[in-house]
Amino acid sequence: MAVSRFKTQHFLIRLVAALVLVFITYNPVYSYYEWALGPLLGTAEGTSFSVLKAFIGLVLIIGWAIFIRATQRSLGAFGLALAAAFFVLLFWLLFDQGILSLEKPDVITWLVLIAVAGIMAVGMSWSHIRRRMSGQLDVDETDDRAD
Repeated sequence: MAVSRFKTQHFLIRLVAALVLVFITYNPVYSYYEWALGPLLGTAEGTSFSVLKAFIGLVLIIGWAIFIRATQRSLGAFGLALAAAFFVLLFWLLFDQGILSLEKPDVITWLVLIAVAGIMAVGMSWSHIRRRMSGQLDVDETDDRAD
């Protein structure tokens, strides 16, 4: 049965999924990048290859493909630019108001990662949000037959 109403919890589920994908892939503490790619690039110690690393890498690529494709189709280039501008100006405002500080260099990295996850969560949810706001339904053309 399809969900007829898009609720805040549905967006939060997408946001958590995007945050997990982004932070597993890369973060300043420990991530797939450091674990699997660091030894290959010579930036970290460890074994250079394993089937487990390749499998997890493929799962991450599939997750990124799903999120990026849905976000691109949902928001388009203009929407992506607006979403990026929103986060840039939000973080600028927080720095300007003294809420955030540039004293710690990892702050920018964490903010960019959060912004990427936020943009992907909005992209995954935008069709639902747009339908609630405008009453218009987004439909992808799946059948090229002429009737």
